[in-house]
Amino acid sequence: MRVILHDFSGHPFQAELSRKLATFGNEVEHVSCVQYVSGKGHLERQLDDPETLTFDGISLPVEFKKYAPLARLRYERRYARTWIKRLKAEPADIVIACNLPLVSMYRFARHARRARLPYVMWHQDIYSSGLSDELRRKLPRPLANLGAKVFVRMEAYCARNASHVVAIGEAFKQVYPAWKVDPAKVSVIPNWAPLDKVFPVDRVNRRSAHLFDEETSLRLVYAGTIGRKHNPHLLIELLRGALDQGIPASLVVVSEGEAADELAAVAVAEPGLPLRVLPFQPADVLPDVLGSADVLVALLEPEATMFSIPSKVLSYMAAGRPILGLMPQDNPAAADILETGGHVAAPDGDGAKGSVTWLGELHADRDLVTTIGRRSREIAEKKFDINTVGQQFETILESAT
Repeated sequence: MRVILHDFSGHPFQAELSRKLATFGNEVEHVSCVQYVSGKGHLERQLDDPETLTFDGISLPVEFKKYAPLARLRYERRYARTWIKRLKAEPADIVIACNLPLVSMYRFARHARRARLPYVMWHQDIYSSGLSDELRRKLPRPLANLGAKVFVRMEAYCARNASHVVAIGEAFKQVYPAWKVDPAKVSVIPNWAPLDKVFPVDRVNRRSAHLFDEETSLRLVYAGTIGRKHNPHLLIELLRGALDQGIPASLVVVSEGEAADELAAVAVAEPGLPLRVLPFQPADVLPDVLGSADVLVALLEPEATMFSIPSKVLSYMAAGRPILGLMPQDNPAAADILETGGHVAAPDGDGAKGSVTWLGELHADRDLVTTIGRRSREIAEKKFDINTVGQQFETILESAT
């Protein structure tokens, strides 16, 4: 069958799924948004890719402004029109829609219903929740509440009319009854990381000197998007707390956007602070970036914990490094971190300060860094089976068509 997997973000594990589906004999087109700034996967054909796999990007002549409501609305509408036009010109048997902005997803879902085009909604987040929070930051409460209701109805429509919904966690099932989504067409498939694209490397590698100046420091890395559901200032508190306790720590943040700019401004204002902020790095060097660290750091705010599972933690596990998560204990990612021997603390100032003790233990015992890192990779290899995931999706596609 002809399958289009449209992952707006262009992340690594979605591209791996497209590769796996193509090995089953499907003609697969992987589509992503060129202008969305994030850590990207391998979005071009590799030498060992099936001939039936293609990659394509959608680019508009305007900027995607994530936190400018009117500009973002115009972009999402225009993006949907562009994609739907392509779908009409080159129809698919089925579409897997992932990470699409809500307005774009809604317009696509309406087109799919009219065209009788089956689609799988790969549900990575409750998008109406985040958008509703953004409205409450920008608008008076009555207008914000009205907008929130509209967003919920739009997302419910997309899920209800999908041929199948793939959620990344069990918690998503709590909203589907209110949205009148048929439970029989809902599957839960946790996210993963591509083990052949993210893997352990030596601490000293082709990127480490570019990231860190001090060889003997305890190296901390945060790599990934910093959005509204992350508090970037916790990274500064963590670093300063370590330095105050005499731990020679240094921090590299690999990200882009408003929060990354704020951290970069701190680095400029305090030149003595061992903090470096870099833009997103090419997919080919991601193992080297993560492997340069002694500890990989993840963030998640309490209000986001129910429906958001940081996929960066999965990449961290695949990289084979100890993980420090400043996030609620009830998040599934927190359970993964603790299973590897990593550390989880509340995403607040006290949590950051309390985590310094754990960092001190790692600095004092570098063998512990190696032991925890090795366990992280071992657990990733047990959990991240692309063959199983690919077959699950293949079964869903066959049923939906």
